[in-house]
Amino acid sequence: MEAFTRHVGAARWAFNHALGMKVAAHQQWRREVQVLVDQGVPEAEARKQVRVPVPTKPATQKHLNRIKGDSRRGDLAEGAYGPVRPCPWWHEVNTHAFQSAFIDADRAWQNWLESLRGVRAGRRVGYPRFKKKGRTRESFRLHHDVKRPAIRLVGYRRLRLPTAGEVRLHESAKRLARLIDRGQAVVQSVTVSRAGHRWYASVLCKVTTELPERPTRGQRERGRVGVDLGVKHLAALSKPLDPDDPASAFVANPRHLRQAEHRLAKAQRALSRTQKDSARRAKARRRVARLHHEVAVRRNTALHAITKQLTTCFAEVAIEDLNVAGMTRTARGTIEAPGRRVKQKAGLNRSILDASPGELRRQLTYKNFWYGSTLAVLDRWWPSSKTCSACGWQNPRLTLADRMFHCGNCGLTLDRDLNAARNIEQHAVALAHHPVAPGRGETQNARGASARPPGPRARWQDAMKREDTGPPGPVPPQRSDPLTLPATPDQELAKRP
Repeated sequence: MEAFTRHVGAARWAFNHALGMKVAAHQQWRREVQVLVDQGVPEAEARKQVRVPVPTKPATQKHLNRIKGDSRRGDLAEGAYGPVRPCPWWHEVNTHAFQSAFIDADRAWQNWLESLRGVRAGRRVGYPRFKKKGRTRESFRLHHDVKRPAIRLVGYRRLRLPTAGEVRLHESAKRLARLIDRGQAVVQSVTVSRAGHRWYASVLCKVTTELPERPTRGQRERGRVGVDLGVKHLAALSKPLDPDDPASAFVANPRHLRQAEHRLAKAQRALSRTQKDSARRAKARRRVARLHHEVAVRRNTALHAITKQLTTCFAEVAIEDLNVAGMTRTARGTIEAPGRRVKQKAGLNRSILDASPGELRRQLTYKNFWYGSTLAVLDRWWPSSKTCSACGWQNPRLTLADRMFHCGNCGLTLDRDLNAARNIEQHAVALAHHPVAPGRGETQNARGASARPPGPRARWQDAMKREDTGPPGPVPPQRSDPLTLPATPDQELAKRP
């Protein structure tokens, strides 16, 4: 795969070249602003006065065309600081590898600016960084003219890429080929990336298909299902996947990372014993990357299987809005206030990330749209594990170590995950097919707080889910929502004068 490696290096170089021009323009703008500030101009006014255009893709491409060399003319001479003319090998790779990298650099710069201004939802995006060989994901993207396609299938097992030529596919592309032959799909671009020891070609197509407007009869018969994601079980369902098998209400957690821990530890120990920049170290590093890639593939396969079952078997899938970043935050603490049970919390964080609840929700979001079902989400701070699913009585003393829920009001006793799944089914609020606006404005979380940090320099969100799992306090057990849940006969008598 020498051609792929050459294109990956070209895309990385082009991204760094475009980002370097943007950083140079930004530094020039900062110097000019500082000059005005030193002259007594207020900083806010100086920022408005100084205008230094940041080069975008067209300007970057024109600049490169003017200065680039050509090895066919003999532009290979080395100067005191490197080649006299940069990129003399540009004709050996496809031009779209450069252009797509310029587009990616523009997007990275725009993401940082929008995050800095507070108009981009989600976590804060940091200052764009240069891509270093061996540390970044190896990938490149190629485009073509759809009227004269250069990216096309040759049979069911071969894909033709411009400049790189034909490559054999590991899996059959019969489905894609038939869609293209019927005129239902048009190839737009292809992204070639390396993961572990394999190369992947992701073909982006514009596909014409009919999406279901409503659930099927089988989905409507099963109705809504509540899904409680966890570590002991990957998912606990309020209704079993198979009506004839009650045990299918619990989806086992495969724990892919734990199964590969022994092999990973052995490979990482071998890597640590190698000498830096040696051939053995490169071989050991590829071994570790291959094992991590196998774990990721197995995990993704299991998540795709369960999400497709949920979206095709039920008309509505209800889940909880989990703050995975907050749940997996370290308990190390600070020097002044060191944390407690840091090692145990690190193991829990590893198990939560191995289950990938965020990826499971992402797949449910678009698969519900594919198969005609609906996604419902429960408020992040609703105590689903501490509330009785039968009467609504709440036990604030419930801890993570309590695996069974015992209701002090109606006497219900069942698995805490199953109880939480039933609460999620009852109280989750259905979302539309497009729960987030198409723009880049702010989204609100379940508490009404901003979904991004409160300021451009803040590190964490201003609202997180934190259920009390400490020692019992003076707060007695109480009802979770007395306005919506029916009162018991004893409570009705107690209300009377």
